Amino acid sequence: MKCPFCGHLEDKVVDSRAKREGAAIRRRRECLRCGGRFTTYEYVEITPLVVLKNDGRNEPFDRGKLKQGINIAFTKRPVSTEVIESLVTDIEEKCYGLGRQQVTSEEIGEMVMEKLKGVDEVAYIRFASVYRRFEDAGEFRRELDRM
Repeated sequence: MKCPFCGHLEDKVVDSRAKREGAAIRRRRECLRCGGRFTTYEYVEITPLVVLKNDGRNEPFDRGKLKQGINIAFTKRPVSTEVIESLVTDIEEKCYGLGRQQVTSEEIGEMVMEKLKGVDEVAYIRFASVYRRFEDAGEFRRELDRM
């Protein structure tokens, strides 16, 4: 690993710790030339996940887009950013955990709704109204009755 201070290529690992429930390793390193200490992270390289959209297009999975949709559902709701980040991480892990390189936007939408229902019913209804393209108040009522 190249030292960020002097550019030397030799170092020693001073400390290693598992992070993100074993999905990453954090290593503290010390440069053998200048003695500078720095941190590196090691992750498993995951093949990119592709989302199959309803219109037949494929696009790369975008964690930011998922988070944005969930944030909109939680607008002005008493939910912390940590809860939102946890939901996004759970859904992302579930998508990768399917063991396929492709997931449909419908599958992602259902995962989001399942998670939102357990956290905040208003956010759930907001998301469902957009995701399921509610046309009138009757559709809102039917969804509320299902809850």
